[in-house]
Amino acid sequence: MLSEILTIGFLTAFLSAAVRLAVPLIYGGLGETIAEKTGILNIGMEGVMLSGAFFSFAGAWFSSNLFVGLLCGMLGGLAVSLLHGFLSIFLAKDQSVSGLALNMFMLGVTSFLYKLMSTGQDYQQIDTFQTMAIPVLSKIPLIGEAFFNRDILTYMLYVLLILTWLFYKKTNYGLSFAAIGEHPRAAASAGIPVHKYQWISMIFNGILGGIGGAYLVLVQLGVFTENMISGRGYIALATVILGRYTPFGMFGAAILFGAANALQIRLQTIGIAISPFLLAILPYAITLIAMIGSIGKNTKPEALSEPYIKGAR
Repeated sequence: MLSEILTIGFLTAFLSAAVRLAVPLIYGGLGETIAEKTGILNIGMEGVMLSGAFFSFAGAWFSSNLFVGLLCGMLGGLAVSLLHGFLSIFLAKDQSVSGLALNMFMLGVTSFLYKLMSTGQDYQQIDTFQTMAIPVLSKIPLIGEAFFNRDILTYMLYVLLILTWLFYKKTNYGLSFAAIGEHPRAAASAGIPVHKYQWISMIFNGILGGIGGAYLVLVQLGVFTENMISGRGYIALATVILGRYTPFGMFGAAILFGAANALQIRLQTIGIAISPFLLAILPYAITLIAMIGSIGKNTKPEALSEPYIKGAR
């Protein structure tokens, strides 16, 4: 059995599946990183991604155009994040309660709308984005297939990760956004428009989370099912913590979870003599172990999840 696992063919397929499974988490994690940098905790990322998944499917189904579906998914995710922003920024409500409420709300809304949409129709499926191999790079052994023979949304993600890293590391605006999450009152006294920047962060949070949900529909499956996010929004939150609130750290944490998920699938495929139920919990067990290993190394923004009320002391 070990000889099957250590072959180039197995490792190539395993790494490729790991990247494919990690992409929705990276989109959600990147959106959450941007929000948390300004002190907004969006536990409702599950609802954001679910909204993105449903509306991308509905948009693609009715228009027969994947890019229209992608736009609808982005707008669906954006709507949920803006609702969270209204509750947590404008009304200064508890951010954890707001996020959990939105998760339950969107589960009901998307299930209801999908039932309306599918009434009297047969099984609904749409086409998906095809892979586009990058010449030369896609031929690199092991990593070429995994990273450079992918779809347009994955390539777009690489660019977004680099731009986000540059934004926070190399620009004054990035430092201003990060300052809000650390000490919003000091940032406000320095002339930084705290609420304005928090609203901007929620816009990116919703758009990126919506793309994360849309990826499941427009790239992986081509269908929508009720509650299809299945905890990925919560895992995206975990990747931000494991990645120490940095874009590339979050990327590594998402790849770790994707690898754990891919491993349990591949091990079941080759018929390894372990209970499938034990293999199914492997991704979550590895994530939990990684979380425990990060105890004492937390670098979260100091003002995370604390509402900023202008003029209050």
